[in-house]
Amino acid sequence: MRVLAGLDGSLLDPEAPLLRADDLGALRGDGVFETVLVVDGRPRELEPHLGRFARSAAMLDLPEPDLDAWRRCVRAVIDAWPVGEEMALKLVYTRGPEFGDGSTTAYAMGLPIGEGVRRQRAEGVSAITLERGFAPGHAERAPWLLLGAKTLSYAVNMAAVRYAQAHDADEVVFVASDGSVLEGPTSTVVVVNERTLRTTPPSSGVLPGTTQGALFRGAERAGWTTKVEPLRVEDLRSADALFLTSSVRRITRVHTLDGEALANPERAREVQAVLADLYEAEYI
Repeated sequence: MRVLAGLDGSLLDPEAPLLRADDLGALRGDGVFETVLVVDGRPRELEPHLGRFARSAAMLDLPEPDLDAWRRCVRAVIDAWPVGEEMALKLVYTRGPEFGDGSTTAYAMGLPIGEGVRRQRAEGVSAITLERGFAPGHAERAPWLLLGAKTLSYAVNMAAVRYAQAHDADEVVFVASDGSVLEGPTSTVVVVNERTLRTTPPSSGVLPGTTQGALFRGAERAGWTTKVEPLRVEDLRSADALFLTSSVRRITRVHTLDGEALANPERAREVQAVLADLYEAEYI
Protein backbone atom coordinates (compact mmCIF):
# COMPACT_ATOMS: atom_id res chain seq x y z
CA MET A 1 0.00 0.00 0.00
CA ARG A 2 1.40 3.40 -1.03
CA VAL A 3 -0.25 6.78 -1.47
CA LEU A 4 1.40 9.57 -3.44
CA ALA A 5 0.32 13.21 -3.71
CA GLY A 6 1.66 16.32 -5.38
CA LEU A 7 2.04 19.62 -3.57
CA ASP A 8 -1.30 20.78 -5.00
CA GLY A 9 -2.99 17.93 -3.11
CA SER A 10 -3.77 15.85 -6.19
CA LEU A 11 -3.31 12.10 -5.83
CA LEU A 12 -0.79 10.53 -8.20
CA ASP A 13 -0.19 6.99 -9.38
CA PRO A 14 2.60 5.62 -7.13
CA GLU A 15 3.55 3.15 -9.89
CA ALA A 16 4.03 5.86 -12.54
CA PRO A 17 7.30 7.77 -13.15
CA LEU A 18 7.51 11.00 -11.14
CA LEU A 19 11.06 12.42 -11.30
CA ARG A 20 12.92 13.58 -14.38
CA ALA A 21 16.17 11.74 -14.95
CA ASP A 22 18.11 14.96 -14.31
CA ASP A 23 16.33 15.87 -11.07
CA LEU A 24 19.01 17.14 -8.71
CA GLY A 25 17.45 15.23 -5.82
CA ALA A 26 18.34 12.00 -7.62
CA LEU A 27 21.62 13.14 -9.20
CA ARG A 28 23.16 14.88 -6.19
CA GLY A 29 20.90 14.41 -3.19
CA ASP A 30 20.19 18.14 -3.48
CA GLY A 31 17.02 18.36 -1.46
CA VAL A 32 15.43 17.83 1.92
CA PHE A 33 12.88 15.47 3.43
CA GLU A 34 10.93 14.64 6.56
CA THR A 35 9.27 11.44 7.76
CA VAL A 36 6.12 11.85 9.85
CA LEU A 37 4.43 9.06 11.77
CA VAL A 38 0.65 8.97 11.26
CA VAL A 39 -1.47 7.04 13.78
CA ASP A 40 -5.27 6.80 13.50
CA GLY A 41 -5.27 9.51 10.86
CA ARG A 42 -3.33 11.98 13.03
CA PRO A 43 0.17 13.09 12.03
CA ARG A 44 2.47 13.21 15.02
CA GLU A 45 4.60 16.34 15.53
CA LEU A 46 3.59 17.71 12.12
CA GLU A 47 4.37 21.33 12.99
CA PRO A 48 7.84 20.55 14.43
CA HIS A 49 8.49 18.45 11.31
CA LEU A 50 7.42 21.30 9.05
CA GLY A 51 9.54 23.75 11.03
CA ARG A 52 12.59 21.52 10.65
CA PHE A 53 11.71 21.03 6.96
CA ALA A 54 11.75 24.80 6.42
CA ARG A 55 15.03 25.19 8.34
CA SER A 56 16.68 22.45 6.29
CA ALA A 57 15.45 24.07 3.06
CA ALA A 58 16.90 27.42 4.16
CA MET A 59 20.26 25.80 4.92
CA LEU A 60 20.32 24.48 1.32
CA ASP A 61 19.20 27.85 -0.12
CA LEU A 62 16.08 26.20 -1.54
CA PRO A 63 13.04 28.40 -2.15
CA GLU A 64 11.06 28.80 1.05
CA PRO A 65 8.50 25.98 1.19
CA ASP A 66 4.82 26.91 1.22
CA LEU A 67 3.89 25.22 4.49
CA ASP A 68 0.14 25.67 3.98
CA ALA A 69 0.45 23.79 0.68
CA TRP A 70 2.44 21.07 2.43
CA ARG A 71 -0.27 20.79 5.08
CA ARG A 72 -2.88 20.28 2.34
CA CYS A 73 -0.65 17.72 0.67
CA VAL A 74 -0.25 15.85 3.96
CA ARG A 75 -4.02 15.82 4.46
CA ALA A 76 -4.59 14.45 0.94
CA VAL A 77 -2.33 11.46 1.66
CA ILE A 78 -3.84 10.83 5.09
CA ASP A 79 -7.41 10.97 3.75
CA ALA A 80 -6.55 8.34 1.14
CA TRP A 81 -4.88 5.99 3.65
CA PRO A 82 -6.83 3.04 5.16
CA VAL A 83 -8.44 3.99 8.47
CA GLY A 84 -6.67 2.57 11.51
CA GLU A 85 -3.40 1.71 9.73
CA GLU A 86 -0.14 3.32 10.83
CA MET A 87 1.75 5.17 8.13
CA ALA A 88 5.19 6.62 7.53
CA LEU A 89 4.55 9.83 5.61
CA LYS A 90 7.53 11.18 3.68
CA LEU A 91 7.73 14.80 2.51
CA VAL A 92 10.27 15.29 -0.30
CA TYR A 93 11.47 18.62 -1.70
CA THR A 94 14.30 18.89 -4.27
CA ARG A 95 15.90 21.64 -6.33
CA GLY A 96 14.25 20.12 -9.39
CA PRO A 97 15.67 19.24 -12.81
CA GLU A 98 19.20 20.39 -13.54
CA PHE A 99 18.22 21.62 -16.97
CA GLY A 100 14.64 22.58 -16.19
CA ASP A 101 12.89 25.92 -15.84
CA GLY A 102 14.00 26.43 -12.24
CA SER A 103 10.94 24.84 -10.68
CA THR A 104 11.38 22.56 -7.68
CA THR A 105 10.10 19.02 -7.17
CA ALA A 106 7.75 18.41 -4.25
CA TYR A 107 5.60 15.47 -3.19
CA ALA A 108 4.41 13.44 -0.21
CA MET A 109 4.24 9.67 -0.05
CA GLY A 110 2.61 7.39 2.50
CA LEU A 111 4.21 4.01 3.21
CA PRO A 112 3.33 1.16 5.58
CA ILE A 113 5.37 0.44 8.70
CA GLY A 114 7.56 -2.60 8.09
CA GLU A 115 7.60 -5.68 10.29
CA GLY A 116 11.28 -5.13 10.99
CA VAL A 117 10.52 -1.75 12.52
CA ARG A 118 7.74 -3.20 14.65
CA ARG A 119 10.06 -5.94 15.88
CA GLN A 120 12.76 -3.43 16.83
CA ARG A 121 10.21 -1.36 18.74
CA ALA A 122 9.31 -4.41 20.80
CA GLU A 123 12.63 -6.22 21.16
CA GLY A 124 15.19 -3.42 21.02
CA VAL A 125 18.39 -3.26 18.98
CA SER A 126 22.10 -3.84 19.20
CA ALA A 127 24.33 -0.93 18.19
CA ILE A 128 27.95 -0.10 17.52
CA THR A 129 29.75 3.23 17.84
CA LEU A 130 31.31 4.61 14.65
CA GLU A 131 33.25 7.79 13.97
CA ARG A 132 31.58 10.43 11.81
CA GLY A 133 34.74 12.41 11.24
CA PHE A 134 34.09 15.87 12.65
CA ALA A 135 34.24 17.69 15.97
CA PRO A 136 31.18 19.18 17.72
CA GLY A 137 32.17 22.75 16.78
CA HIS A 138 32.13 22.05 13.05
CA ALA A 139 28.44 22.91 12.74
CA GLU A 140 29.17 26.58 13.39
CA ARG A 141 32.61 26.75 11.74
CA ALA A 142 31.59 24.99 8.53
CA PRO A 143 27.91 25.68 7.68
CA TRP A 144 28.46 24.31 4.16
CA LEU A 145 28.67 20.83 5.67
CA LEU A 146 24.91 21.16 6.37
CA LEU A 147 25.25 19.52 9.77
CA GLY A 148 21.82 19.54 11.37
CA ALA A 149 19.94 19.69 8.05
CA LYS A 150 17.79 16.73 7.02
CA THR A 151 18.98 16.40 3.43
CA LEU A 152 18.46 13.66 0.87
CA SER A 153 22.22 12.94 1.00
CA TYR A 154 21.91 9.83 3.18
CA ALA A 155 24.48 7.62 1.46
CA VAL A 156 26.92 7.82 4.40
CA ASN A 157 24.14 7.10 6.91
CA MET A 158 22.98 4.03 5.00
CA ALA A 159 26.57 2.84 4.53
CA ALA A 160 27.02 3.05 8.30
CA VAL A 161 23.91 0.91 8.88
CA ARG A 162 25.13 -1.67 6.36
CA TYR A 163 28.52 -1.71 8.09
CA ALA A 164 26.81 -2.32 11.42
CA GLN A 165 24.72 -5.15 10.01
CA ALA A 166 27.83 -6.74 8.49
CA HIS A 167 29.33 -6.69 12.00
CA ASP A 168 26.39 -8.31 13.80
CA ALA A 169 24.67 -5.11 14.95
CA ASP A 170 21.39 -3.51 14.01
CA GLU A 171 22.18 0.16 14.47
CA VAL A 172 24.86 2.82 14.83
CA VAL A 173 25.67 5.56 17.33
CA PHE A 174 27.88 8.14 15.65
CA VAL A 175 30.65 9.73 17.72
CA ALA A 176 32.63 12.91 16.99
CA SER A 177 36.40 13.09 16.54
CA ASP A 178 36.75 14.02 20.23
CA GLY A 179 34.82 10.93 21.32
CA SER A 180 31.59 12.73 22.20
CA VAL A 181 28.25 11.19 21.23
CA LEU A 182 26.34 12.58 18.24
CA GLU A 183 23.28 10.68 16.94
CA GLY A 184 22.19 7.62 15.03
CA PRO A 185 21.98 7.57 11.21
CA THR A 186 18.19 8.01 11.47
CA SER A 187 17.66 8.60 15.19
CA THR A 188 18.37 10.67 18.28
CA VAL A 189 20.29 9.27 21.26
CA VAL A 190 18.59 9.47 24.67
CA VAL A 191 20.06 8.16 27.93
CA VAL A 192 18.20 7.69 31.21
CA ASN A 193 19.56 7.78 34.75
CA GLU A 194 16.91 7.43 37.44
CA ARG A 195 14.33 10.10 36.46
CA THR A 196 16.61 12.19 34.24
CA LEU A 197 16.66 12.10 30.42
CA ARG A 198 19.67 13.43 28.51
CA THR A 199 20.40 14.01 24.84
CA THR A 200 23.10 15.67 22.73
CA PRO A 201 22.74 19.40 21.91
CA PRO A 202 22.03 20.48 18.31
CA SER A 203 25.14 22.68 18.52
CA SER A 204 27.12 19.44 18.19
CA GLY A 205 25.89 19.19 14.61
CA VAL A 206 23.05 16.73 15.20
CA LEU A 207 19.54 16.91 13.81
CA PRO A 208 17.06 18.12 16.47
CA GLY A 209 14.77 15.14 17.12
CA THR A 210 11.00 15.59 16.91
CA THR A 211 10.23 12.36 18.79
CA GLN A 212 12.86 13.20 21.38
CA GLY A 213 11.22 16.61 21.79
CA ALA A 214 7.79 15.07 22.36
CA LEU A 215 9.25 12.56 24.82
CA PHE A 216 10.99 15.30 26.80
CA ARG A 217 7.76 17.35 26.97
CA GLY A 218 5.84 14.38 28.31
CA ALA A 219 8.58 13.53 30.81
CA GLU A 220 8.74 17.10 32.10
CA ARG A 221 4.98 17.15 32.66
CA ALA A 222 5.36 13.98 34.72
CA GLY A 223 8.05 15.55 36.90
CA TRP A 224 11.12 14.07 35.22
CA THR A 225 14.26 16.12 34.61
CA THR A 226 15.49 16.60 31.03
CA LYS A 227 18.91 17.83 29.96
CA VAL A 228 20.40 18.73 26.58
CA GLU A 229 24.14 18.45 27.08
CA PRO A 230 27.24 16.73 25.69
CA LEU A 231 27.44 12.98 26.17
CA ARG A 232 30.37 10.56 26.15
CA VAL A 233 30.30 6.90 25.16
CA GLU A 234 30.86 5.95 28.80
CA ASP A 235 27.59 7.74 29.62
CA LEU A 236 25.80 5.32 27.32
CA ARG A 237 27.32 2.30 29.04
CA SER A 238 26.62 3.49 32.59
CA ALA A 239 23.04 4.65 31.99
CA ASP A 240 20.00 2.91 33.44
CA ALA A 241 18.73 2.70 29.86
CA LEU A 242 19.81 3.79 26.38
CA PHE A 243 17.34 4.60 23.60
CA LEU A 244 17.30 5.62 19.96
CA THR A 245 14.24 7.74 19.20
CA SER A 246 12.79 8.42 15.76
CA SER A 247 9.42 9.18 14.23
CA VAL A 248 8.71 5.70 12.90
CA ARG A 249 10.50 3.55 15.49
CA ARG A 250 9.38 5.78 18.37
CA ILE A 251 11.41 4.87 21.50
CA THR A 252 13.67 1.91 20.73
CA ARG A 253 15.76 0.33 23.49
CA VAL A 254 19.44 -0.41 22.85
CA HIS A 255 20.27 -3.67 24.65
CA THR A 256 23.81 -4.22 23.32
CA LEU A 257 26.55 -1.68 22.57
CA ASP A 258 29.77 -2.57 20.77
CA GLY A 259 29.13 -6.25 21.36
CA GLU A 260 28.55 -5.98 25.11
CA ALA A 261 25.13 -6.39 26.70
CA LEU A 262 24.16 -3.28 28.65
CA ALA A 263 23.56 -3.68 32.36
CA ASN A 264 20.15 -3.85 34.03
CA PRO A 265 18.04 -5.07 31.08
CA GLU A 266 14.95 -5.46 33.28
CA ARG A 267 15.29 -1.88 34.52
CA ALA A 268 15.70 -0.70 30.91
CA ARG A 269 12.49 -2.48 29.89
CA GLU A 270 10.64 -0.88 32.79
CA VAL A 271 11.92 2.55 31.78
CA GLN A 272 10.92 1.94 28.18
CA ALA A 273 7.35 1.12 29.22
CA VAL A 274 7.11 4.26 31.35
CA LEU A 275 8.58 6.50 28.64
CA ALA A 276 6.30 4.98 26.01
CA ASP A 277 3.30 5.90 28.14
CA LEU A 278 4.61 9.47 28.63
CA TYR A 279 5.19 9.79 24.89
CA GLU A 280 1.78 8.39 23.94
CA ALA A 281 0.07 10.71 26.44
CA GLU A 282 1.17 13.62 24.24
CA TYR A 283 -1.35 12.46 21.60
CA ILE A 284 -4.40 11.55 23.70
